[in-house]
Amino acid sequence: MASRNGVVFEDFFPAMVERLGAEGFMTELCNGFRLLMDGDKGVITFESLKRNSAMLGLQNLSDEELRSMVTEGDLDGDGALNQMEFCILMFRLSPGLMTTSRQWLEEAILNGF
Repeated sequence: MASRNGVVFEDFFPAMVERLGAEGFMTELCNGFRLLMDGDKGVITFESLKRNSAMLGLQNLSDEELRSMVTEGDLDGDGALNQMEFCILMFRLSPGLMTTSRQWLEEAILNGF
């Protein structure tokens, strides 16, 4: 289990990659982004994360914890997460993914992306 900003979660991502392959896993990450995003804005905002957090079992997180999640992944400073920022944040939060990222790169190159 990993802890980030007081939120504890079990890292299932490496097992998902093993089962789905790199391409399938990236598709699932994109699906997760769409699930959490504000449909009108096309990004994950604090409000959309709060509204949809129960789908991830995060309904007990405080507003401060949810804001912290958005802030941590917000690389361009616009107060929201675009799809790339979301994927980067998910990779950063998964130690298992970070250690196997070289293998994914090699797989992607062999498969021609």
